[in-house]
Formats: sequence, structure tokens, C-alpha cells
Amino acid sequence: MSIESVMPSNHLILCCPLFFLPSIFPSIRVFSNESALHIRWPKYWSFSFNMSPSNEHPGLISFRMDWLDLLAVQGTLTSSYSKSLKIHLFGVLLAILGNLVISISLNIQKYSHLRSAQQEHPRPYFRSVLWWGGVILMALGETGNFVAYGFAPITLIAPLGCMSVTGSAITSVMFLRENLRASDLIGMTLALAGTYLLVNFAPNITQAISARTVQYYFVGWQFMIYMILEILVFCILLYFHKRKGMKHIVILLTLVALLASVTVISVKAVSGMITFSVTDKMQLTYPIFYIMCIIMIASCVFQVKLLNQATKLYNTATVVPVNHIFFTISAIIAGIIFYQEFLGAAFLTIFIYLFGCFLSFLGVVLVTRNREKEHLPQSYIDFGNVPGKQILDKIQPDSSGLSYGTLPDGSDSIKSPNEEKKGV
Repeated sequence: MSIESVMPSNHLILCCPLFFLPSIFPSIRVFSNESALHIRWPKYWSFSFNMSPSNEHPGLISFRMDWLDLLAVQGTLTSSYSKSLKIHLFGVLLAILGNLVISISLNIQKYSHLRSAQQEHPRPYFRSVLWWGGVILMALGETGNFVAYGFAPITLIAPLGCMSVTGSAITSVMFLRENLRASDLIGMTLALAGTYLLVNFAPNITQAISARTVQYYFVGWQFMIYMILEILVFCILLYFHKRKGMKHIVILLTLVALLASVTVISVKAVSGMITFSVTDKMQLTYPIFYIMCIIMIASCVFQVKLLNQATKLYNTATVVPVNHIFFTISAIIAGIIFYQEFLGAAFLTIFIYLFGCFLSFLGVVLVTRNREKEHLPQSYIDFGNVPGKQILDKIQPDSSGLSYGTLPDGSDSIKSPNEEKKGV
């Protein structure tokens, strides 16, 4: 609340509202051509008196008095903080549920492949109702992750991908009858502890991701420098991968992580602008929205392509933890640089947040460590009654051998009568 009036400059001292002064002497700050008298009431009220030469009436002094109910301000700030916390919590729940649904969908698809391989006449996997159910669940889980970026910071949502890995260890016990190891329990405990620290010590900022906000960040010098360095590193690694034939897992997954950092920036921008359009003002008419959509789709396509190359060359138990760690680190850096999510954060908060990330990384490594690769059951070859052949046993070809589909040399499984006579 405020009162503003104009008075002659020679009556300035007489017109000071001394009846408002508290028992504590107020502080007075004097500037050139302007004076400000700030009075702080001991407990509940704050007054501010501002005096300056009037521009509209020469020779007169402009007088302004403001007072503020501190309890009302405190209540407003508390309400705003509580609302921000609820929004972040909603995003966290969406991300956790989305990752758990993804882990269930992967195990359902895997179970569908195993069941199809055990049938006498296997059908293509895309004709299986169970497989399509897994695909639908995966789409729902990814949608949950996408929406979560619109309600919470990248630095909070990205590390929660550990829930997909740890959740897969639980669902594999139910769907695939796999053994639950001690390292799985320890890893899940560490991942849950890390998630708790991440949720409580991630930056608690509420950003309304509008099109103008994205444009402002997009042309910022921090992001420009970051993109130049990222493109330079990406081109160097791509040169060694394509030209020199270097297919080390670190090179492949670093390329994936560099693309993932661009993906999470564009995903949060698109999700945030859609959320802003629903809750406030339409943002889908701005060109930056469609630019971010194109960046999101293109980076996802190339990211999946490189990730498939890594899974073909290396064991899944190696690719999953390394990819999770690299992706999370790149996403956190992208959130810090583009959206400035750690701006003004205390050192202790950052340290505990990073410690939570470390616990989640360690949990993922323990869950995926020394996990045996699942082999599909292989069909046996039964020659039946072949004229001139004596079958002692069935033959199971080794799909990993060079002689797949042929009989190994020196096999005693099949003997002809002529060979038996020569042996005698």
C-alpha cells in the first residue's frame, strides 16, 4: 500500500511524518537530488519514504510513502514455495512412474520373444499381442518422461533414469523368473538413496518455459560457447569412428551422450512450451517451438542409431550402466548451461546433489554387473530315419560357431555302415 503527494521544497522538514516513527531511530539514505527514508518496524510492518524533485511541478518535492505487511509477504512467499514444490513433485512422480513402466515394457517384450522362440512354429514378433502390449507401455512411459520435463528441472528428471534399470531387475524376477542377487538388492538400495538425495537437493527453481524464454536462452553466449565446443568434440569423435574405424564403447556412448544433451534441451523446451500453452498463453505459434521439435526428432534418431551400434558390439550389461552415466552427466551439464538451473545454489547443496548422482550411478552398475546374457532356446536338428545312417543323438548347432548349420568334424553322432566296416 502506498501514498504519494507533492509538497513545496521549503516545507520538506516540517512535512516529514514524524508521528509514524517507531521507537527505533530510522535509517536515512541521501542521494543526489533524491532522498529515501526507510523505516523498519520491529516485528510486523515496514515503511519506506521516498522524496525527489517533482518533474511535473518545478520547485516542488514529490513525496511517496510505502508500507508493507511483512507477515503477508512471508505468507505469499511460503505459498509460492509450496506451489513450486508441488509442481516439482508432480514431475518427479511422472518420471519415476514413466521409468518403471518402461522397465516393465522391456521385460514384457523380452518375454514375448522367449515364448515365441519356444513354439513349434514361431510367428513374427510383430504379430504377437503381448509384444504390442509392451510397445504401448513403452510409449506411455516415454510420454510420462516427456511431460515430466515440463514440470521439473532437467537436473532433477535426468538422473531418475536409474529407476528404469533398477525396476527392470525386479520385473525380470516376476516375468522371466531370473534370480534376484545380493548385488541387485544393494544396487537398488543405493539407487533409492541417491534418488532421495536428488529429489531433496536438486535446484528448486520454477521456470515458466515460454517461447521468449527459450529464445533468450538459445542466443545466450553461454549456450553458444557450449554448442561450439560440443560440435567440435562430436566431429572429432565421429571422424575417428567413421574414418579410423575406432568402435570403442567410450567413443560410441560419448557420441550418444553429446546428442542426448541436445535432446533433453529440446525436449524440455517443447514440453515446457506445451505446458505454458495449456496453463497460460498459447506458445505454439512461435517459430522456436517448431525449431525445437525438429532438433528433438533429429537428435533422437541419430542417438538411437549410435546406441544400436553399441549394443551390437558390446554386452548389454556393459552398455546400460555406461550409457546411463554418460547421459546423466551430459543432461546435467546441459541443464546448468542452457537453463541455468544451479544459478545461486549453495556449495553444500551442489555437493549433496552430486553425491546423490554418484549413489545412483553405483546402484546401476551393481544391478547390471555380471548379469548373464539371455540366450534364446535353440531348436534341435533331428535327422529321423535317414537311409544308411545310424543316429545316436540329436544335434544342437552352435549359433556362435563358424560351422553353424553343419556337423562338426570327427563327430560320432552319425556313422555310416562303410565307416564301421573300415574301423573293424
